[in-house]
Amino acid sequence: MTLTRLKPAPALARTLLASATAILWLPLSSLAQQSPQTLMQTPLQISQQTPLQTTVPPSAAPAAPGSAPPMGRSGAIPMGKLPAGVVAPANPMQQSGTGAEAGTAAPASGVQGAAPMFEEEIVPQRYADNPAVDLFINDMVARYDFDAASLHTLFNQVSYSASAIKLVTPAPIPFRKNWHVYESRFVDPIRINAGLRFWHDNEAVLQSVSQQYGVPPEIIVSLIGVETMYGRYMGNFRVMDVLTTLAFDYPDTPNRNDRQALFRKNLADFLIWARNAGIDPTTVRGSYTGAIGIPQFLPSSIMQYGVSYSGAHNVDLRGNASDAIASVANFLKQQGWQSGRPIVWKIAPDTGSQGIAQAAADGQAPPHWPLGQLLRAGMELDEHNIDVPSELSTPVTVVDLPTPDLPTEYLLGLQNFYVLTRYNQSFFYASAVYRLSERLAALMQASGAAQTPPTAAMAPAAPAPAAPSPWPAVAPYPSAQPANANPAPAPTQPQAAPLMPSTGITPPLQSQQQ
Repeated sequence: MTLTRLKPAPALARTLLASATAILWLPLSSLAQQSPQTLMQTPLQISQQTPLQTTVPPSAAPAAPGSAPPMGRSGAIPMGKLPAGVVAPANPMQQSGTGAEAGTAAPASGVQGAAPMFEEEIVPQRYADNPAVDLFINDMVARYDFDAASLHTLFNQVSYSASAIKLVTPAPIPFRKNWHVYESRFVDPIRINAGLRFWHDNEAVLQSVSQQYGVPPEIIVSLIGVETMYGRYMGNFRVMDVLTTLAFDYPDTPNRNDRQALFRKNLADFLIWARNAGIDPTTVRGSYTGAIGIPQFLPSSIMQYGVSYSGAHNVDLRGNASDAIASVANFLKQQGWQSGRPIVWKIAPDTGSQGIAQAAADGQAPPHWPLGQLLRAGMELDEHNIDVPSELSTPVTVVDLPTPDLPTEYLLGLQNFYVLTRYNQSFFYASAVYRLSERLAALMQASGAAQTPPTAAMAPAAPAPAAPSPWPAVAPYPSAQPANANPAPAPTQPQAAPLMPSTGITPPLQSQQQ
């Protein structure tokens, strides 16, 4: 039997939405009116509250999986861009973790204008006495010494999430991507000011982590801001429900088997992680694909990239900003971040250079064009601090950022730009992170805060209390790939999607499209 939570009458819905919107957004709206110096005096709190659940207006969505063009001609908005519990259009962008496509009506940093949704279709006990689930349980018992009775009891409490299925199902209707709209949603006064406060509150940790991993503080701060507005919006779906639903009832798409295998691995790693951390798995909330915490890591990514800043046994990405900062830096380093190297180079605006960029924009994320080849073709750079002779062999990719009715913006992305796309496979996403990081770094430098060395290591925040788990700790669930399966590939060889933060997945979950 399918249970549907009742929706209120339209008039009541509008009243409730108006009230909830005012409660949720008055504090954020006030941020935009304050100077960076004032904001940095007030600590930014990570919200543990459950926001109003809403749905954005429907909009066009990407091509069906398997027919999507090369990655990079896109602009999906990550889950962190929408408040926790906010549901993307019926066919969201296929990107790791996320909400609405660039250029659609979904607000990136608020719920204004969104129609309220007070229901989620669920089917209770769908996974009780389910043959596929029984086989999964038997495997967990055999591999990791889980208690069979305890797992059967747990899966008896799991509900099928029709909302998660709707959100991962791609739509065939094309849409027009809009870089200017996308950028404005993430490089905006509210997010910038919140980022300055987060940086100020965690400056010692950021300095320490940056020195250890070689990743600039502004990149870490920007990623966390784009993902969850610094922990404010971490998702409101029960992770056990969505992972089980997607692991055993993934929609009928060309790559359904691969997707189910991915989610079964993440379901297994989620159970292992919960057991190791002593957490009741039914209490964990996240995105509609099971991404968890401040940086929106899938369980498999937590197991592979999660780092405890204090050196504690357990990694807390839900309530500990220090662990989130260290884990983001660790992920980027393992993906091949090059310390001290640029992220992008600007292309000269002349017609010839722009034409060459257009011809070379093939949507491939890994850098694969030698800079010298593009320069010999006639491209010129709009950069003044490059030792061109020493960079002729440097591989780059041409990043295209289209906006309807305006000339497409082109950039040359280097290895570090590619690493950002490993977090979320979208040129729009990586470009927004880069632009936001530039603004944050400039403002911090102008205020003098970024020039002040840390005087003492900042103690990590106390982890959120967790429901106890009786299971002993074990290692991650095995994958068909090696444990460290996501190193940056050679520039000329694109590789399969990694298990990464955000929802940690790629098509059909919104990441490669155009």
